Amino acid sequence: MKIRTIIAGNIAILLLATLSVRAADQMTVYAARPGSKMRIEGTANVIHTTWQIESPFIAGMIKVGPNFPTEPGQVVAPGAKLDAQANAVIMARSLKSVNEDGSHYSDGMDEIMCEHLNAAKFNQITYKLTELTLKEAPKTKDAPYVCDAKGDLTIAGVTNPIAMVVNILPLPDNKLEITGSTALKMTDYKVPIVDKSIIGLAHIKTGDEVKLIFKWMLAQRKAPAAAAK
Repeated sequence: MKIRTIIAGNIAILLLATLSVRAADQMTVYAARPGSKMRIEGTANVIHTTWQIESPFIAGMIKVGPNFPTEPGQVVAPGAKLDAQANAVIMARSLKSVNEDGSHYSDGMDEIMCEHLNAAKFNQITYKLTELTLKEAPKTKDAPYVCDAKGDLTIAGVTNPIAMVVNILPLPDNKLEITGSTALKMTDYKVPIVDKSIIGLAHIKTGDEVKLIFKWMLAQRKAPAAAAK
């Protein structure tokens, strides 16, 4: 009886392992590519009442299953949970203060921003997707898939769950463009507001609420070449 139980248990383990391997085989990997951008916009008592910092780099990848829209016109029913696992990374020191047109604003502002983000200790801003649901199918072939995304955002070593709407646009040559935005409070991540004078500039005091806006460009990772026999 014990032998039969052990054999049955081993068979169950093998079946689960086989199913896991098959599920992994069905996942397609898209890796981050140049052309990405993440901007944080906020308010201040100077700089025309607004400020913005920006990074031209978003690293990471997304693994997607068969029901994830990777081709224009792919049929996915609204309300469907999309099979996706995503991790995005932004280096805190890659963020620079910019004017509205994207030109660099101030080295002094950059230094204060790194200080408040504690970039010396926590140089990564990370996002991990936990759930992705199709909210709205494209109205035209060139329109994006509109999705509700839930995930965990980590800034300065503090992690909070966030929810936001993201747009997924399949592009030619097995590429994806994922865009979105969300509002958050920096003090929720223990990042203090800026309230000090900057050399060469007036005394600056920033607001607590900011808006995070991003464009994440990805391309399908090619399968490794088969080993030579």
